[in-house]
Amino acid sequence: MIFDTPYELQRIQKADTLRSIGKNPYQHNLTKETSTAEFLKAYAYVAKNEPQRDESKETTLIGRIKFLRHMGKAAFAKIEDEDGILQIYFSKESIGADWFDNVKKLIEVGDIICVKGFPFVTKTGELSLHVNTLELATKSITPLPEKFHGLTDIEQRYRKRYLDMIMNPSVKETFKLRSKIVSTIRHFFEERSFLEVETPMMHPIAGGANAKPFVTYHNALGVDRYLRIAPELYLKRLVVGGFEAVFEINRNFRNEGMDQTHNPEFTMIEFYWAYHTYHDLMKLTEEMFNVLLKKLNLPLKLPYGAIEIDFSKEFRKISFKDALIQIGGVPQEALKSAASIYDYLHTKGEAVKDGMNIGQLYEELFDLFVEEKLIDPTFIIDYPIQISPLARRNEENPDIAERFELFIAGREVANGFNELNDPIDQYNRFKAQIDAKNAGDDEAHEMDEDFVRALGYGLPPTAGEGLGIDRLTMLLANESSIRDVILFPAMKPLNDETNKQKDEL
Repeated sequence: MIFDTPYELQRIQKADTLRSIGKNPYQHNLTKETSTAEFLKAYAYVAKNEPQRDESKETTLIGRIKFLRHMGKAAFAKIEDEDGILQIYFSKESIGADWFDNVKKLIEVGDIICVKGFPFVTKTGELSLHVNTLELATKSITPLPEKFHGLTDIEQRYRKRYLDMIMNPSVKETFKLRSKIVSTIRHFFEERSFLEVETPMMHPIAGGANAKPFVTYHNALGVDRYLRIAPELYLKRLVVGGFEAVFEINRNFRNEGMDQTHNPEFTMIEFYWAYHTYHDLMKLTEEMFNVLLKKLNLPLKLPYGAIEIDFSKEFRKISFKDALIQIGGVPQEALKSAASIYDYLHTKGEAVKDGMNIGQLYEELFDLFVEEKLIDPTFIIDYPIQISPLARRNEENPDIAERFELFIAGREVANGFNELNDPIDQYNRFKAQIDAKNAGDDEAHEMDEDFVRALGYGLPPTAGEGLGIDRLTMLLANESSIRDVILFPAMKPLNDETNKQKDEL
């Protein structure tokens, strides 16, 4: 049986005893009239009155018992709901002697109760609820962790998010903030006449970004399908079809490693804007951040860990190559060729695989010497074309793509570019990606002939961008790990013995 510890078996027995005296330990006919926060706000005046009670006001609250102390013929408890915590008082006189004695024996910390009563202030000055009616809503079978240490094991917090939320109320605040971020972004784009759409999560061809896909099998069709790496190619098909401004907020899946900023299942917004450029996207993105900070009541100089991010000034823009030189300290002469970059990396003691093209080597230099230094919002623009297979070439310099990435607090937050709408160029780039894949690059794009065909009908001049919701939430919630902003992050499986040991903590 799952519930087999002595404490759990004892609680199961208490649930059976409640049934035997006519009390259902799992009721469904209880109504919550007010929240703890609403109670404290509505009856704040009681603390200023004499006597400090208002028996004419009766209200019903439901919450989980987080603290319970019996004192002979009376008891104090703390109950918690989504909005906060409230002290309650009940006694033999207020709820009846027989039921009081049963409550004392059968109801405990972790149980969810429904209480009705009036506001009053205790001798210690705390606004509380004087309970006249107490009903059990839900009997808790598994005891909560010991109150002084709580739930501190980080893996347990992620694996049992429900318990994490019970024991650490601030966790709920992080996810409320995340919800507000998504809602604000959605309204931001809707107010600018973008249409929200949904595109497939299972793709016949893995594409839209350089990443390893998850592979599944479609029984009815008898073919493999790929969980989507990105919605890009489908969203651009919609622009071909005539939608001039579209966005999608949804999940992407990448079968790669996990760390502080990567989870294999993550949320992004991607948006595409016909007859606009990547410069327009940068302006729009900066405007979106200003709206987010204002709507969420966050400061323009935002603390993040040990650093402060300055949103009060215009976002910096610097080219990829200039960033290597000016921020990364890479000598200009080291950037002349692939061979000179290899030499420079070797002098720095960095091991890199052979056969990388100059664009990939530029990216290696950027990751090593630039990225972590980009604290305040910075647009890195004009990327090497070799690492931008879906972006439009710059007409004056065909070696660079009309592309940007936004970095904040040393991490990439968004990626955008002028879309490649030349079907022949796109076909040739896909072919080059296939060559790279055949040479061992398992993140390279597949050939998507239908997408190339769609471009053949004519994609208007379009700019598109993807922005990671998880990393954005990390930033605005001041969290250092992506697992702290995903309700149920991916976790390595535990063996049965380890799992049992952790359950007993």
